[in-house]
Amino acid sequence: MAKRPSADLRIVPLGELHDRAGFTCGVESLDRYLKSQAGQDVRRKANAVFVLGLEAEPARVLGYYTLCAMAISQGEVPEAARKHVPRYPLVSCTLIGRLAIAKDKQGKRLGSILLADALLRAFESASTVGSSMVVVDALDEAAAGFYAAHGFVRLPDSLRLVMPMRQAGAGAER
Repeated sequence: MAKRPSADLRIVPLGELHDRAGFTCGVESLDRYLKSQAGQDVRRKANAVFVLGLEAEPARVLGYYTLCAMAISQGEVPEAARKHVPRYPLVSCTLIGRLAIAKDKQGKRLGSILLADALLRAFESASTVGSSMVVVDALDEAAAGFYAAHGFVRLPDSLRLVMPMRQAGAGAER
């Protein structure tokens, strides 16, 4: 699992001081979301948005991710994970809806740092709001590979991957 941010990096909730317009990751839908939708989602409590930045440049967004609550049907839970979730028709989950790194910072393991933070926040909130799994909907095969390399299990014939919350807590603690 990913390491914690170094002392010069920080991950904080999206705020007014963050330069959303200056962020570019190379994926138009992810860029557009941060620039035009993220602020509304935070105000409406539709998504929690967390940004990665440098202590010395607090306005610059190096990356971001979103968290929100969702549910999936029991049938979507992989067999190996079913022992870790309740047998309800719908399973409460935390969705990592988006995760993006600025184009000039890609390849520096910042995505792994953001993912570790997302897993830790999901795990810590699970006892308050009830969440049995973490879910991601990868944009493409490369993104699915990233999540699989971090312990997520891919659902058949889809770009959706899941991780039992117990595993997310163990991974976030490393």
